[in-house]
Amino acid sequence: MSSPPKYKVTWRTFALPLIGLVAFFVYIYLFNVDIPGIIAEVQKIKSYYYVLAIVVSLLDVLFFTLAWHFLLRFLQVKLSFLKSFAFVWIGIYVDTMIPAESVSGELAKIYLVNKEEDGTAGKATASVVAQRLIGMGINVATLLVGAAFLLVQSLLYGMMLTLILFLITMVCLFFTLVLFFSFREKWTFRMLEGLIRFAEWITRGHWKPAKFREEVVSIHRGFHQAIKEYVRAPKTMLLATFLSVISWIFALLVFFLTFLAIGYTQISWSAILVISAIFVAVKSIPVGIPFEVGLPEIALTILLQGFGVPVAIGATATILMRLLTLWLRFFVGFGAQQWLGIKAVMSRSNGEANHGPG
Repeated sequence: MSSPPKYKVTWRTFALPLIGLVAFFVYIYLFNVDIPGIIAEVQKIKSYYYVLAIVVSLLDVLFFTLAWHFLLRFLQVKLSFLKSFAFVWIGIYVDTMIPAESVSGELAKIYLVNKEEDGTAGKATASVVAQRLIGMGINVATLLVGAAFLLVQSLLYGMMLTLILFLITMVCLFFTLVLFFSFREKWTFRMLEGLIRFAEWITRGHWKPAKFREEVVSIHRGFHQAIKEYVRAPKTMLLATFLSVISWIFALLVFFLTFLAIGYTQISWSAILVISAIFVAVKSIPVGIPFEVGLPEIALTILLQGFGVPVAIGATATILMRLLTLWLRFFVGFGAQQWLGIKAVMSRSNGEANHGPG
């Protein structure tokens, strides 16, 4: 049995979050945000609504985990819900450290599932790809519904119309691309083989990928077999979609409750739908900003201003929402990582005690 990784809290653990915190204050400074105005708005917060927003934010992750857990269990991956929940939080933690819209977090989840149950990397990959496809479908549907509401209110024109059409096109394009490689097994294999050969060539033959190629082939076969099983199980996909929709509704409620907490009720649900969908798409751009701080805040502030939200209120709402969707989730994810590491160390210690001399 391989030794579990050592989990130690050092200054390096919080290095990127601290850089992100600095970037956050730089963002406030560059936008000339009225700090006294923000403080005045924060002092008027109705704590009941904000605490409710915290609970709803956690429920968002809970139902997201439920959807993923059912996708895994359908493929006979024997993972407890508690560990699935922990893996999702760790994925969120990794995402905030390596901003690439859950690609890094999804890779972390695949690694953790395979480490928990060896040989399940292909199935784990299929589960995260299926959930990603569901999420993209929900995002496009939200954009379309929000755009329809704006169109009825004669508010869909100019830059907003261009942005929505662009995002819908890009998401649909990526959706189609993922579907293509999910169902075209030979094409996917050729692409992977080409990448391996390129890596071998660029290292000038110093890297011998024989064992790695075997693992890739195994994961590749497991992935495509799992995708075929999902296709033959519409009830499972419908259940995962239903749970994902509930998760998305909770995500929308975080926006709504945050505005209620600061006493601003003039924002419409059509605006919340469009802003939420655009915000998810914008922050998915992997620009390499440490801790995802900067671009999401700027995008959210601009979008809120575009819908007539006063600057001080928009900036306050942005800060409060990011405290829930970024910082709170980061620390819970960090806690989940530490818990998993401590549990692994304790399990190893108990195993050594049981097999010790006696």
